[in-house]
Amino acid sequence: MDLLHIYLVVINLVAFAAMAVDKFKACTHRWRIPERTLILLAAVGGSVGSIAGMLIMWHKVRDKLFAVGLLVILAVHLLIAFAFNVLN
Repeated sequence: MDLLHIYLVVINLVAFAAMAVDKFKACTHRWRIPERTLILLAAVGGSVGSIAGMLIMWHKVRDKLFAVGLLVILAVHLLIAFAFNVLN
């Protein structure tokens, strides 16, 4: 596995964990992880982990703007991956 794959695995695990921690904090009425941080984790490569966390933990699914934002980020990541594979 090359460095890019290792990075993507790690960032997706971190994004998934952040969604889990935020869900736990929301359920216990404690300090929350800012949405900006969750979006940033998705944007830097953790879109799959973020979406998986959202769906598995049923967290932030009613926040349509957040959910659509994650899907847009995933679409951009897929386009970049496709372009990278086509150009190489």
